[in-house]
Amino acid sequence: MTDDAPDDPHGRAASPTESAPATPRVPLEAQRPLSLDLAPNGTHELGAVGASISVIVPAFDEAENMPELFAELAATFAEYGMNAEVVLVDDGSTDGTRQAAVEAARDAGLESVVILQHRRNRGKTEALLTAADAATGEVLVLFDADLQHATDEIPRFAAKLSEGYDIVAGRKVGAYDKRFVSGIYNRLARTIFRVPVRDLNAMKAFRADVLDRVTLRHDWHRYLVVLAHAEGYKVGEIDIDLHPRRHGEPKYSGSGRVVIGMLDLISVWFQLVFSRKPMLFFGVTGLGLLGAGAITGLTAVVLRFGFGFGFRPLLTLVVLLVVSGLLLFVLGFLAEMIAGLRGEVEDLAREKRLARRSEAAREGSD
Repeated sequence: MTDDAPDDPHGRAASPTESAPATPRVPLEAQRPLSLDLAPNGTHELGAVGASISVIVPAFDEAENMPELFAELAATFAEYGMNAEVVLVDDGSTDGTRQAAVEAARDAGLESVVILQHRRNRGKTEALLTAADAATGEVLVLFDADLQHATDEIPRFAAKLSEGYDIVAGRKVGAYDKRFVSGIYNRLARTIFRVPVRDLNAMKAFRADVLDRVTLRHDWHRYLVVLAHAEGYKVGEIDIDLHPRRHGEPKYSGSGRVVIGMLDLISVWFQLVFSRKPMLFFGVTGLGLLGAGAITGLTAVVLRFGFGFGFRPLLTLVVLLVVSGLLLFVLGFLAEMIAGLRGEVEDLAREKRLARRSEAAREGSD
């Protein structure tokens, strides 16, 4: 089945002009209207819906890996008797990844596959969110298209989740490139966020409702465990092997990724600490500046009238410190108002996601 879903001028995906009578599905505009960026003929669904496990596969220029990916997924599902679906998002590929995925899925004989396509490369986080909205499973498994992790790891993650965990992270074992940099990054994250895992940026599995409480921004997929842990979800970890890439080139490499990762780490820390109570940051900083201004002003008065020594730069510094402190206080009040509005918006978005999921479940059972 092929859905034609061009975007409207406001960035929302329009209703499909063609639907499959035998297999009901959620219309595209009911999935993620503000972020789904589908190209025409960018959605293909093969088979039934209603799987308990959804394997989410972001893919960017991975056409060569599609035949092996779907063949190994099909073999794993059959071997372990898994009730699972595959939701693949072609994240703006230019090598024909979507068409290769459609053909590979059909050749593998998988019963439930959904393939979506972004018009342009938007990033792994956006691909994850697009796929999560189209997924029907209660458990989501984030699996890379480059097959650097074995598909046999999927049932291991599902088994670990069944022990009562809400999200399970994989820890890469053995020798691999960037191990030193990855180790430093993960140690910093453990120290700052106090998460009970040793690797934040590998294969993951989590309950679908985790995304109802977690807000992911661009490139924040690597902090999904951190954000879920901060919301009180139970986090587990298993060791997984990292295999060499079979085809294509790595998409996330270079020294620039290290800098971006560190800046994102700071951003996540700031959000977790101050986003709900921004006055803690602006107010405390403003009080500090006001206090420094008062001490500086007192020093200037003592020097002027006690010792007859005038020092005009001190007066300028007093004015600067006091004005800066007052401005930070004003910013703190404004930030508190914005934080309140943000909370209301997140609640509304959460209700819409739950409604979409309930509607998808009803349509899938019809």
